[in-house]
Amino acid sequence: MIPLITDLFFPKVCNACLNYLGDNEKYVCTDCRHVLPITNFHKTNDDMVKNIFYGRAKIEQATALLRFEKKGIVQRLLHQLKYKRQEDIGAFLGEWLGGELKDIKTYRDIDVIIPVPLHRKKLRSRGYNQVEKFGKEITKSLNKEYVDDVLIKVTNTTSQVNKKRFARWNNSYELFSINNVEKIANKHILLVDDIITTGATLEACILELNKADNVKISIATMAMA
Repeated sequence: MIPLITDLFFPKVCNACLNYLGDNEKYVCTDCRHVLPITNFHKTNDDMVKNIFYGRAKIEQATALLRFEKKGIVQRLLHQLKYKRQEDIGAFLGEWLGGELKDIKTYRDIDVIIPVPLHRKKLRSRGYNQVEKFGKEITKSLNKEYVDDVLIKVTNTTSQVNKKRFARWNNSYELFSINNVEKIANKHILLVDDIITTGATLEACILELNKADNVKISIATMAMA
């Protein structure tokens, strides 16, 4: 009875279109899910994400679940996730992508999943890292280890929203450090984030992670712009 009463006074809505969800729908309605722009990069061996880092950083595999378009459905989803405290969107997308990656040979030798971190001030202000549940659901699917105390953000930057391409790159340079390097030495890391645009933030993370001995790095994000 309690869930029924809760739904009566606080009805659940789709995080994409904001219409009411049906009884068997969670987070995103069926109509919106059917029109989400899926990339299928990991299924088709498409190197579009990987090629962003060509000549910049060595990575093994790279994928993004969805395509991001300005004012599109994916932007609305990520806005709800990052600014409206709808953390379960990350879990929804992580469960989806993790379920696909576990059946792909090139992702089976992943050892640890590491999220792109927030600076402690932003984490305290927002209350959560929007990538955490995404990464943890992938961790469950791959049956690997989730590690969030190795990669540390040391500089608190302003939001990347509405920044030009060069400004995004410059804003992400040398922002990270690593700790507890023994946890990742000789391991294949899956680095996860919400969205990839220029790749500057992920590149800065990769350069730090490569300071550990004999690591391999792959990338998985919720979306690609």
